[in-house]
Order: sequence, then structure tokens, then C-alpha cells
Amino acid sequence: MAISLSVVLLLAIIMVVLIRGKSLKVGPAIIAALFGFFLASTGMAPSINKFLDSLADTINQINL
Repeated sequence: MAISLSVVLLLAIIMVVLIRGKSLKVGPAIIAALFGFFLASTGMAPSINKFLDSLADTINQINL
């Protein structure tokens, strides 16, 4: 849950920066957000969550 919230917050910040920098228009941003909501309600959501969790675990195991 903490990882999901962090990713959502990070993506929201990036989206706001892109909208303010005129790199991303408001219309496509709304469509992308709606796509995310609809994707989360499909059968693919558990697979995507497992992939993101494994990716986060892999990044966490990297020693710099």
C-alpha cells in the first residue's frame, strides 16, 4: 500500500509539472488518469501490482 501511494503521488507531481510546463495538455492528462482508473478495475490489476511490487523489491536490493 505504501508503495502504491508513493507511486501515485510521484506520478501526480510529474503530471502537474508537465501540465504547468505546457508539455502535457489538460485533456490528455485527464484521459490518462481515466485510463488508469479503468485499468485498475480490470483483471489485469493484480498482475500489474505484482509486477510493480517485484520491481520495487529488485530496486530495493540494489546496493550502491
